[in-house]
Parts: sequence; C-alpha cells; structure tokens
Amino acid sequence: MRLTIQRGYVPGCIGRITELHARFYAERVGFGCEFEAKVARELAQFCANYAADRDGLWLLLRDGQIEGSLAIDGAHLHLGAHLRWFITSPTVQGRGEGTKLLGAALEFCRLQRYPAVYLWTFEGLHAARHLYEKFGFCLIHQQRGTQWGTEVTEQRFELVAEPPRA
Repeated sequence: MRLTIQRGYVPGCIGRITELHARFYAERVGFGCEFEAKVARELAQFCANYAADRDGLWLLLRDGQIEGSLAIDGAHLHLGAHLRWFITSPTVQGRGEGTKLLGAALEFCRLQRYPAVYLWTFEGLHAARHLYEKFGFCLIHQQRGTQWGTEVTEQRFELVAEPPRA
C-alpha cells in the first residue's frame, strides 16, 4: 500500500474528511448528525477562507483516495494556531501515518513561528492523546461539554513553541 501526503485542498476532500470523522466518532462514542454537520460546515468554511501562508491542510492519500487529514487553522492567532480535523482511516491506523501528518503540520507551525498550537479533543481517545503528548502537547484544561452534540469530557491540549535562541 503506497501512501503519500499532499498539502492543500483536493476536490472531494471536504466530503471525505467529514465522512471519516462521522463514521469514526459514531462508532466510538455515538456522535450523530449534529457532529457531522458541524464538521462539514466548519471544514467547508475553513477551505473557502484558506490562506496558504497562514493555514495548512495535509491529506493522506492512497491511490488518490483520502485516508487521513490534518489541518492548521491560523485565522485566529491570538488564540494560537488551531490543529483540527486530524484523523486516519481504520485501514491505515497503526502504521505511523498519523505521526507523519502531525510532524508535517508542526513543522509548518515552526516555520510560521506560531507561538503556540492548540487542539480540542475529549477524554478516552488514548492513542491520539499518546501521540499529542509524544510531540510535546500538554493538557491545559478539561470540562464537561456538548460542543460535538454528545456530552463528553472535553480537553484542550497546547504546545508552546520554544523561544528563539539569542
């Protein structure tokens, strides 16, 4: 199986990324239509407003089929760069491809000199948390919430960039 990472929008990516998220989270935690609609709406808005010097979208492709994604949304940098829509399909999970996607995105953030990168997730996604912590993210806040349509313990992780050396 040959996998490649491509940066930027490709036709159909909004639908495919939304599908990957909807199926994964419906099976794992019971998220439904509200979650799928939120992903589709916010991802479509991100792609429509995409600025290559500020934002990043990395797609994991297998023979042209999207098998994973990760985005960096730099639109609100006063909050930090927002890591979003990070997922790999079940067919490629456990092969190190998520590590490659995250590495590419964080290298972009380093080159852009973003002072911090943050993400929202929820308790119970152990493999994802392990990967975030491996890259230096720290859990900085958690709360019960329903931003994805089902009550979960929401978690905010943050990675603060090292200050430039003098």
